[in-house]
Amino acid sequence: MILHDIAHCRAGDKGDTSILSLFPYRDEDFPLLVREVTAERVRAHLAGQLRGEVVRYVLPNLCALQFRCRQALDGGVTTSLALDTHGKGLSFRLLSLPIG
Repeated sequence: MILHDIAHCRAGDKGDTSILSLFPYRDEDFPLLVREVTAERVRAHLAGQLRGEVVRYVLPNLCALQFRCRQALDGGVTTSLALDTHGKGLSFRLLSLPIG
């Protein structure tokens, strides 16, 4: 199974930091996300695009995980020459993470 099978992801940015918010389609899958989708696994899975640290925040009242990914946007929207300056592609890549 891959993450996309049980969850969706939203991306946001602030400077050179990308914020990825992960939500299960069903609340009962939230414990699986908490167990399987760690900051370390996200960092390893997105290693080709992330140069900085990844911090995970668990938001149980929302059944969500949020990841703050530093040095992820090649300097940020106003300075980067990258095609994906907002980091929206990171949310798609995260959803290809194998779990379970």
